Amino acid sequence: MTLDDIKRLDPKGMYAWIKDFPKQVEDAVRIGNEAKIKIPVRGIHNVVATGLGGSAIGGDLLRSYLSDDFGLPFFVNRHYVLPGFVNAKSLVVVSSYSGNTEETISAHRDAVKRKARVLCISTNGETERLARKYKHPFIKIPPGLSPRAALGYSFFPLLVTLGKIGLIKPRNKEIKETIQLLQRKATLYADPASPENSAFQLAAKLKGKLPIIYSATEHLDAVNLRWRGQIAENAKQLAFGHVLPEMNHNELVGWKVLTDLMKDMQVVFLKDRGTHKRVQVREEITKEVTSRYAFNVTEVRSEGSTLLARMFSLIQFGDWVSLYLAIMNNEDPEPVKVIDYLKNELAKVS
Repeated sequence: MTLDDIKRLDPKGMYAWIKDFPKQVEDAVRIGNEAKIKIPVRGIHNVVATGLGGSAIGGDLLRSYLSDDFGLPFFVNRHYVLPGFVNAKSLVVVSSYSGNTEETISAHRDAVKRKARVLCISTNGETERLARKYKHPFIKIPPGLSPRAALGYSFFPLLVTLGKIGLIKPRNKEIKETIQLLQRKATLYADPASPENSAFQLAAKLKGKLPIIYSATEHLDAVNLRWRGQIAENAKQLAFGHVLPEMNHNELVGWKVLTDLMKDMQVVFLKDRGTHKRVQVREEITKEVTSRYAFNVTEVRSEGSTLLARMFSLIQFGDWVSLYLAIMNNEDPEPVKVIDYLKNELAKVS
């Protein structure tokens, strides 16, 4: 595969967006630092991030990243209405890259009805209009990307803002390490001809196979979801997965009957040194069980010292895997025509 092959199939530039992700993170941190956000945090009892797809994954990652030391319940909502517990003591983060996601707009209006404290992040659209109307703090991020390619913008301004308003401790050291790591790895992963490009090598293993992504629940559940979403949207290829230890109490039993189908499954374990020791033991046993049936079982280990860097090292790796897999599948990684079709059909129904 050459860069010309990629350019031929990728006219919108998903390759460039993924390559430039470290710059996006830097810009997103700047936006977070410059945003003038004032939210009274005293009396907040819970945080709800509401969004869909590429706009929701930032909330998922925040919840997962902060799970060890965030003192409040953190919930991610993917629906037209908010959970029943949301009230005036809730902070609702409304995230819509386009600003026109109908489920998110509905949830935004629901937050107004419940008198919740609201923080909005978007490029423009109805989300910005509602924020201005109700005087909700608003973080404006750059337009022009596919929502899934704007992960840096949906995550880092919120992380910085939560630190500025006092809900968490600032994470400047962790952010700095994350950017430096992403910059180093981008150079390696951007070269499809490099014999050291492990992202390209994994994509080759996944071509023509059904990827099954497994990981620990703690810290990597949202990373796992990101991998599956990117493979589906970029490579136009189905991918499934689950998290441990829950998978050990149900799905593991399913590795028995469909032996012919399982020969076309490629299992990928996402590994992190911060995983609970008992779950690490479970991972090894689960690898042994699935290797009896699957085409192949491999693992991808996180890199970096801080949790933030380790999580984003896996995200970056998975994004590159999905990009190369798209090219190998002879697919343009940017358009999501079936989602556009779905939205058009929905628009016909009032």
